Amino acid sequence: MRPNRVKQLLRAGEPALGTFMALGSPLGAEQLAHAGFDWLLIDQEHAAIDATLTQSILQAISTTETVPLIRVPWNSGDWIKRALDAGAYGVVVPMVNSRADAEAAVRATRYPPQGDRSIGGSRTRLYGGNDYVENANDEILLVVQIEHRDAVDNAREILSTPGVDAYFIGPGDLCASLGLPNSWDPDFPEYWAALEKVQRVATELGVPGGIHASPHRVTAMLDRGYRFVAVGFDISFMAQGAAAALQAARPKR
Repeated sequence: MRPNRVKQLLRAGEPALGTFMALGSPLGAEQLAHAGFDWLLIDQEHAAIDATLTQSILQAISTTETVPLIRVPWNSGDWIKRALDAGAYGVVVPMVNSRADAEAAVRATRYPPQGDRSIGGSRTRLYGGNDYVENANDEILLVVQIEHRDAVDNAREILSTPGVDAYFIGPGDLCASLGLPNSWDPDFPEYWAALEKVQRVATELGVPGGIHASPHRVTAMLDRGYRFVAVGFDISFMAQGAAAALQAARPKR
């Protein structure tokens, strides 16, 4: 089976940089993959990307060594199964707030006897290899999102669940649950305290952490020990690049 390079990087304590994709463009995904990201994530939670389009995007990414991931809409076996059968090499699962939530995500991503994922899907073999079923439990990456104050309080129970490979902070929803204003790069004492609480537990358990950050904050997040770091969004790259190009092109008055 094709090895999961992101999982290898995280196990080695090395950073794995990627970005989220919401535009739903196979060509855009292929372009980003050729830019050299370690991973690219199709955001099914908040973007209008259906199963057919998802498969096309995964096929575009597979022209490179970039690892394809999906954030599923919810912690549900049907969504996770479809994502993995389409060829994703890992899933990010939102709103994992308890050990029971974490255990459900593990079961959905693992074939028996470790889980209850059913066997099927031709792209698993085409992308992963003929021995996919025999080795998928070791290679598929499961990242649970810590994005609610309940998840912060239950961090030990969540991150000690066998089969959880990493966690990912969702800054916006975490701030909302803490009663803080929505911000792309939050900077509130309560927010940092929550992050540090989770990180102490994760470090003790040996579970790598991830977070979403704007490009100018990525270095600071790496310095804080985060390894699975999302650098912006495809839609923000397009918007910022277009605005900069237009500004440069307009005649100066």
